[in-house]
Amino acid sequence: MTDGTDTAVATAYRLTGVTKTYDQKGREVRALRGVDIEIAQGDFVTIQGPTGGGKSTFLQILGALDRPTSGSVLLGEEDIAKASNGELSRLRAHDIGFVFQGFNLIPTLTAAENVDMGLEPLRLSQAERAQRVTQALAHVGLAERGDHRPGELSGGQQQRVAIARAIAKRPRVLLADEPTGNLDESMRDEILQVLEALNAEGLTLIVVTHDSAVAKRARRRLRLDKGVVSDI
Repeated sequence: MTDGTDTAVATAYRLTGVTKTYDQKGREVRALRGVDIEIAQGDFVTIQGPTGGGKSTFLQILGALDRPTSGSVLLGEEDIAKASNGELSRLRAHDIGFVFQGFNLIPTLTAAENVDMGLEPLRLSQAERAQRVTQALAHVGLAERGDHRPGELSGGQQQRVAIARAIAKRPRVLLADEPTGNLDESMRDEILQVLEALNAEGLTLIVVTHDSAVAKRARRRLRLDKGVVSDI
């Protein structure tokens, strides 16, 4: 029995019949096998599974870095499977933030300059870019470290700069591939707290991880094995 209130949750991703096959030295490799899944807007989802199970392929498709062989991948109302190269570039630039195991920072640039680099495709005014850089660094607790280069920062701080670079564009979703893989336990928890705070503000968070301590912090846990996605 309900009170008539509409409590429907918006969908961030809707995947239907998604497959991905590769030709590897004349042998067909089926990386994804008929994936059907919905991920709610504002959810915190982790993805686990063995090496070679399809996790990287899955994340690349969610991130508009690749298209499926068949099926549809809706990000909101846009189908990544049918999008042109230009549309995929726009989605990556505006709607999807990426964080990786390697921080991918340019060592000769300051933290602020590294964050600013991520805003180049958006064609914002210099004043808007500067404001977003300042806000993003403050958001991850590095307001006073904008003029530091990566070599002057700890691993956890470097990953926070990478997160700031991802959120400065104000994306709809944040995709993270082993974001704590290079960090010790204390720094891992530091990064998780940053990610959880962003998720609490409504950012959809999807994290690939081998670390069960990370996975247990999510609201939803998925397993990807032999190209098949299932809830844990």
